[in-house]
Amino acid sequence: MSKEQFFSNEYIPLLKKLKGDEKGNFGVLSAQGMIEHMTDSIGIAWERVKEPMQTAEIHLEKVRAFALSDKEFRPGVKNSLMSETPAPLRNATIEDAVKEIETEVNSFLNYYEKNPNAKVLNPFFGEFNYEQWLHLLHKHAVHHLKQFNLA
Repeated sequence: MSKEQFFSNEYIPLLKKLKGDEKGNFGVLSAQGMIEHMTDSIGIAWERVKEPMQTAEIHLEKVRAFALSDKEFRPGVKNSLMSETPAPLRNATIEDAVKEIETEVNSFLNYYEKNPNAKVLNPFFGEFNYEQWLHLLHKHAVHHLKQFNLA
């Protein structure tokens, strides 16, 4: 299955398995918090959310190589855009959070369908095209699916 098919067909049904009371295997995010975090990550990929560059130019080549590799994110890896305390939940229910991320995934896919040559800044890894974003978002999604025993 391609990464595009994963986001089109498989990802949302996996998230729908979460009830909301699950404890993650690592990190501080609740199941709903993880979904909302992934929604924002996908939002960055098509410029709904804009974040400033976090990585110094001197380190960019090394971190880009990791992002585009098949090496997994290690459990509990720190994200400098997140605090130690989870952000307040913005959706009333986990079901609402799943609806929100489903809309976000569709917006991401539609954005690149209309703008196939777009390059969008990733605040950690620099400018990415669609294929690079798809690879990174898939890696990020699998990381969090493992957090909640869904992968």
